[in-house]
Amino acid sequence: MSVSTWLLAARPKTLAAGMAPVILGGAMAWADGAFHGLAFACALLGAVQIQVGTNYANDYFDFVKGTDTAERIGPTRATQAGLVSPGTMLAATVVVFALALLPGGYLIYRGGWPILLIGVVSIACGVLYTGGPFPLGYVGLGDVFVLVFFGPVAVAGTYYVQALDVTPASLWAGVAAGLWSTAILTVNNLRDLEGDRKSGKRTLAVRFGRDFARWEYAACIVTAGLLVPAGLCVGRGPWVLLAALSVPASIPAIRTVFTSTDGETLNNTLAVTGKLLLLYAVLFSVGWLL
Repeated sequence: MSVSTWLLAARPKTLAAGMAPVILGGAMAWADGAFHGLAFACALLGAVQIQVGTNYANDYFDFVKGTDTAERIGPTRATQAGLVSPGTMLAATVVVFALALLPGGYLIYRGGWPILLIGVVSIACGVLYTGGPFPLGYVGLGDVFVLVFFGPVAVAGTYYVQALDVTPASLWAGVAAGLWSTAILTVNNLRDLEGDRKSGKRTLAVRFGRDFARWEYAACIVTAGLLVPAGLCVGRGPWVLLAALSVPASIPAIRTVFTSTDGETLNNTLAVTGKLLLLYAVLFSVGWLL
């Protein structure tokens, strides 16, 4: 149980999904003269901790439910590979979620009951994504969870703990972040389609097929990269359209999703999609501040 094992279980290639919404919310608060350094730092730390806790919970529950088996084609999962015992992984999940209460406590102090509610629901959904009697990821609701909590909730929540207010623009910008994170999940589900089908995990890719997942991936990227900035530039100015440069940068990844079924290739595409999300966050933030 080395540090590298825990880093592997944390799934660092997916952590952009937790970081990018906070970057967007921070840039929007800065532009409005409401940036609050400590609140921003706590939001960033808390978001990453909740995502790591969710990934640990996923590692545990997918193993005990029999979804992660020796036939798995995705990256190594620590519990399934025997690198960490199920009990230890469950304990680590509890510890990471508990640690999220430290930055979360300050955010609650600053933002009040709305932040408490967001924190409790986010942690609950992180566990219930693959755990409990009605796991969201197993019934096709994982995409909705990711879209909402890694999107409008995360961006507007970050903006709120700084400005103590929520704007329509922060909610709309959050839609883009949520769509990008959904694209990451879609690649994951596309890669694991056959294994998920055998284990009874009914993701949208399993329910509607490989072609649906491919078009979902493309639609998420194009909508996030083009329609959301276009909608915001009306009131903000043309520089917001810098974020649209993420779409041509995504063409190789979209092409790969439509042409490949190889697990290792899709693993790389998942990592690339995370980098594209960060690129989008940077381009959007620069455009918003200009």
